[in-house]
Amino acid sequence: MLSVAFKEWAVICAALAKGRQALILRKGGIAEEGGVFRPEHPEFLLYPTYFHEHRAGVKPEDLPLLEQAEAAKPPAGTVRFTHFARVESVTHVSDLDAVLAFDSLYAWTPEVVKQRFHYRTPGLFVFTVRVFKLAHPVDVVERPEYAGCKTWVPLDAAVDTTGAVPVVSDEDSVLLQTLPAGS
Repeated sequence: MLSVAFKEWAVICAALAKGRQALILRKGGIAEEGGVFRPEHPEFLLYPTYFHEHRAGVKPEDLPLLEQAEAAKPPAGTVRFTHFARVESVTHVSDLDAVLAFDSLYAWTPEVVKQRFHYRTPGLFVFTVRVFKLAHPVDVVERPEYAGCKTWVPLDAAVDTTGAVPVVSDEDSVLLQTLPAGS
């Protein structure tokens, strides 16, 4: 059961759900115990958003995922949960070239990654995640308190994750854990 959701572009949620993307790139800046940034939750539902995403920010080969995400958009006032993610690792990367070297593991264009990297202070947190497909999609009413530019959304009711299956094999998941440490 999970009762927290992580807001992300719908196309990125689709890329994660298809196993096309294995990383979440976040700016961060949250003070954590011991001075180490961690996601607030080690597992979370993927909450697709449609507000900030744009075609120019998605690699051409991933544009079909954008079209699929738009076609799967639930009715207004509804959030549809189909997948959840488990964080395998979090690394702060302060070298833009190192983040760009992960290019095959995310669907954003280099321009979007550079923009996020340079926002305020240089650097990005790179979350390596393992994504699981829920046994059944779950629709919930999109409440006013879910709105806004926030990453974490506490839900009124927990979503059952029983029967969820990984979208990437165990072998491929182990390969992701060999990503280089932050620089």
